[in-house]
Amino acid sequence: MKVTRIEKAEPYQAPNHFDCTALRLQGFDASSAENFWVGLSHILPNGGTTMEGTNLEKVYIVVSGEVTVVTSEGRATLGVHDSCHIPANERRQVINETNETASMIVVMPYPEGKR
Repeated sequence: MKVTRIEKAEPYQAPNHFDCTALRLQGFDASSAENFWVGLSHILPNGGTTMEGTNLEKVYIVVSGEVTVVTSEGRATLGVHDSCHIPANERRQVINETNETASMIVVMPYPEGKR
C-alpha cells in the first residue's frame, strides 16, 4: 500500500491549464500505480483549461465547488460528487464559472512511454 498524505502531495504543471494548481496523488513519482495516475486540481474562479483534446481518456470527479465541462456536444455543470468521463480525442474545456474555488479529482492512463 502507498499512502499519499495531502500535505506531502507534489504539485505538477498541467499543460494548457490556467488559474489552477494541480497535485499528484498517485502514479508517476507518487506511487507505483501501473495503469493510471490520479491528480487533484484546485481551480480558481474563471480558471480552468483551454478547449482541446488529448489521445487519453479521463475521468473528473468534483470534490468541492462547481465546474463546467464544455465539449462539442454541449456543456454540463458538475457539483460535489458529480463525475464525467471524457473519451480519448474528445475536445473539452473545463471552467470554474463561480466565485468560489473548485476542486476535482482527475484520473487518467499514462501517456504512451511515460510511466
